[in-house]
Amino acid sequence: VQLQASGGGLVQAGGFLNLSCAASGRTSKDYAMGWFRQAPKKGREFVAATSWSGRTTYYADSLEGRFTISRADAKNTVYLQMSSLGPEDTAVYYCGAPDIYGIDLTREASYRYWGQGTLVTVSS
Repeated sequence: VQLQASGGGLVQAGGFLNLSCAASGRTSKDYAMGWFRQAPKKGREFVAATSWSGRTTYYADSLEGRFTISRADAKNTVYLQMSSLGPEDTAVYYCGAPDIYGIDLTREASYRYWGQGTLVTVSS
C-alpha cells in the first residue's frame, strides 16, 4: 500500500489549503484513514481521521473546527481542508492508514501505512 500526500505549500495567516492523500495498492474505502502533523522539533500529533465509511470523523480538539476531513472513494483519495490557518499550523502533514478495524484512530501507533508527508508553512 502506498500513500501519496500532496497539496502543501506556503500560505499567509488566515488563508486556506487543501491537502490530498491518494492511496494505491488497495482501495481506500476498505479502511479508515487519518492525518497527522509534525511541527519542527515536536512529535507527530493527530489532526483528523475518517472511518472506512466516512460517516464518522474525528478531529483534534485544538483545531476548533477549522479543518475538515473527507474521502472520495471513487478516487481512492482522502482530503483535508484547512482554513483560518495560523503559524501554529506550520508542520509536515502525513496521511496514514491502518490495516485493521476497530482501533483508536487518534493514536499514531494505530496506523501501519504512511505517506511521505507534505509541508505546510503558514507565514504571519
